[in-house]
Amino acid sequence: MTQPATGSTARVRLTAEREGPRYYGHLWVFDSNVAEVLGTPAAGDLVDVYTHQKRFFGRGLYNPHSKIRIRLLTFQDEPVDDDFFARRVRAAAALRQTVATHTNACRLVHGESDLLPGLVVDRFADVAVMQTLGYGMDLRKELLGELLVQEAGVKTVFLRNDAKSRTLEGLALSKGFLRGDGATRVSIHEGKAQFTVDIAEGQKTGWFCDQRENRLAAAVYAKGKRVLEAFCHTGAFGMQAALAGAQSVEGLDVSAAAVALAQAHAEQNQVAASCQYRQADAFEELRALERNNQRYDLVILDPPAFARSKKAVPHALAGYKDVNLRGLRLLQPGGVLVTCSCSQPISDHDFWMMLQAAARDANRQIRLLEQRGQGPDHPVLAGMPETRYLKCFIVQVF
Repeated sequence: MTQPATGSTARVRLTAEREGPRYYGHLWVFDSNVAEVLGTPAAGDLVDVYTHQKRFFGRGLYNPHSKIRIRLLTFQDEPVDDDFFARRVRAAAALRQTVATHTNACRLVHGESDLLPGLVVDRFADVAVMQTLGYGMDLRKELLGELLVQEAGVKTVFLRNDAKSRTLEGLALSKGFLRGDGATRVSIHEGKAQFTVDIAEGQKTGWFCDQRENRLAAAVYAKGKRVLEAFCHTGAFGMQAALAGAQSVEGLDVSAAAVALAQAHAEQNQVAASCQYRQADAFEELRALERNNQRYDLVILDPPAFARSKKAVPHALAGYKDVNLRGLRLLQPGGVLVTCSCSQPISDHDFWMMLQAAARDANRQIRLLEQRGQGPDHPVLAGMPETRYLKCFIVQVF
């Protein structure tokens, strides 16, 4: 599986525009950034990348079928071989040993942010769930699976290569064990809270580790309070609130399977007596709760992504404004709103402006208590704004 220094005799020359400062540190070379290809690289091959003036620029994985023509691995003239990937996986694992000490579930490899573009790995206890989202990484999945065992100390590796984005790379969809075998339901903990992760059927890799610290932060405001968790999914926010001493937790989700899982988590954590979950469309139910004069001390909003492209941003902001307006109206004076967005195209500024507009329409004054993002096991690469996506604002209403 060892790769030669370049893996190909092919060279790619960039356009002059791609060398500009706006692209500094960015690991993607789009098809429009390619001025010339010398040679005939196949999908997944390593290529050497040169500037428009023919100076060495970097080395990366090529895919003629993708709009992301090259995913850069290094800006140094260094061999990209087994040892190269071992060092990258080892460094990723070392960071998580530092930042994820109160849990046995974390994002082990965060793609571009770990300088491994096209690779995502979440760790759940001794199981690694891997997604190879780029052609080059997919060709190297056997090596990567072995390195996860050797360098990260996991016992089994499960492939969740059923993400639709793989089709944009010309890759088929599949899932199953790559290394080892075993149950596909894994027990994890986040602080005191216990959860069960379905690595085969759960969303993405089976669990959203990126909200872990935000769930704990929200729980600080829950003791003795009435809590409403809309878009509750697995009930993870509510579990932390209940364990922190919430008077009651009410969860809503449109998915019957999600409601059943949230209820199971309440029983698993021995807080079922204070937790109630029901299947409902959150948008409609928030309006119904307002009409029925229901009020809460803590409202948590963690909806799915409303915008996956810049074109969708205006419509998404309208949706966020509507749901946040409803959430604000359901709060008692002095109550706290925890509101989130995982839509990467929506900026922190856009989200904050939307939240202020929602407060005006709800005739509420708000003050910002905390502005948060994804956990440190989901680091943000400075040169790639795409790696920063999660927003979490905690505000108090008057």
